[in-house]
Amino acid sequence: MRDSRNGSGREPVPRARSGMVGRRYPRTGTEPVTARSPLRLRLLLASVFVPLFVAGAVLFAVWAAGADAGDSPGSGPLTFLAVVCGVLALTTALDLRVLLRRLRRERDSTD
Repeated sequence: MRDSRNGSGREPVPRARSGMVGRRYPRTGTEPVTARSPLRLRLLLASVFVPLFVAGAVLFAVWAAGADAGDSPGSGPLTFLAVVCGVLALTTALDLRVLLRRLRRERDSTD
């Protein structure tokens, strides 16, 4: 059966078998069927880096607010660093939320 969108000849996998995100096609890799993501390690790293990135965003924002015109680094680069740290903190916080939901779902399914 050919997929009209991409011209592939592979059979699509039913959505019911594919998990939350889903796979359009069967697995072709060599990893084991029971391969699992190291969720607890990701949880540890996210727990460490969320407060670190938040602290960095606050530090750079305060530093940028107190920077004068002739200071080096100026307020522009400091504001950029504050925004980057804020985006990283938001991304890490979202990852932490996903991890907690996955761990909770995993714990509920084993009970």
